[in-house]
Amino acid sequence: MSADRDKKEALKRLRAERKEAVAAATGRMKRQRKTVKAIRQFLEKGPATVPQVADGAGMPADTVLWFMAAMKKYGEVIEDGKDGSYYRYALIANETPGDEPAEMDITPSA
Repeated sequence: MSADRDKKEALKRLRAERKEAVAAATGRMKRQRKTVKAIRQFLEKGPATVPQVADGAGMPADTVLWFMAAMKKYGEVIEDGKDGSYYRYALIANETPGDEPAEMDITPSA
């Protein structure tokens, strides 16, 4: 029984040690989902460039560009021609309404 108690205590300490890291990761994921949702909602109106999405969604262009790159990588958007020197991006229409987009890891690599 002592081994079980030791395991429980070790898990309790581990949870306490990692509480802040878990909370921070959860917060990042919520913000990422919110950002992707805002971009998707804007693109539902039709193809748009990164600056257009940034203006329409009220986000910095560099943030939109980063998310667009991730969304393109994971097959959620495609390039749909050009508008001047900017690519237009469009949603890929293979998802059924109500489907949740796949989780994306958009954390910049060091």
